[in-house]
Amino acid sequence: MTETPLEDLPFAELRHRAFHLAEKRVDIGFFTELFTHMPGMVAVEAEGGDLGSIGGSFIETVKAVREMLGDDEIDPTTEALLRARFATYIREHEKA
Repeated sequence: MTETPLEDLPFAELRHRAFHLAEKRVDIGFFTELFTHMPGMVAVEAEGGDLGSIGGSFIETVKAVREMLGDDEIDPTTEALLRARFATYIREHEKA
């Protein structure tokens, strides 16, 4: 039996796997990068704004990303970008 391609997994499951892996690796870069894919951040950058550096502890950063994504539906374009990022991250680091 073949394994389901990562991109075909439900979004919540894909997000959970990527988050779990990144937390295990203490990969703050993964979590801070996710901010750049969110529509609000894109809008701020488009207007020439700067949010400065993301500060705080690893745990605070993970919590902020979890809250940002939440359980609410996100727009299809953002979901597609995040889905691709999660799948790529899992492929790059799950066996490492």
